[in-house]
Amino acid sequence: MNQGRPNLIQSILSHPLVSRIRRNHGLEHATLHVLAQRHPRRSLAGHSDAGGFWLIGDVSTEEVQSAVGEALRRLKAGEQNLAVHPNCGTNLVTAGLLAGTAAFMAMFGAGRRFRDKLERLPLAASMATFALILAQPMGYLLQERFTTSGQPELLEVAAIFPARRGWMHAHRVLTRG
Repeated sequence: MNQGRPNLIQSILSHPLVSRIRRNHGLEHATLHVLAQRHPRRSLAGHSDAGGFWLIGDVSTEEVQSAVGEALRRLKAGEQNLAVHPNCGTNLVTAGLLAGTAAFMAMFGAGRRFRDKLERLPLAASMATFALILAQPMGYLLQERFTTSGQPELLEVAAIFPARRGWMHAHRVLTRG
């Protein structure tokens, strides 16, 4: 039994730097949810770090400020589900790793000839498809438990700056707390 010793994963997740990134990641996702509700067909993306997050897409600074404020209020009011997003990189990495591993396993021992590998292609495709089906709930679970936090605690927005690189519009959202 692990009596009296902290769980290693919990120790890592509660480390101040990791906790900050997870809370920023949750706020990023919540902001993307709010913006998606307001602009259903608009393409948006984000990237979180310890200092805050980047919001990439064609939205005004006023719209970003409003969406971040609403997202933070809703998270603090208990809408933790906003911290999990279907297009998160966690989901994509989970799907890629599981599908790649399944296809690799299907090809294990197939022989050296191209024909041997080609004969295994239906098995590899089936296993990869099954892995992708499994990856959907698993990606959400990994987000929920490890890569995001729906509990912003004392997190607050320090500043929001617009940025532009060529044709790409972005905003830097800085947080503290």
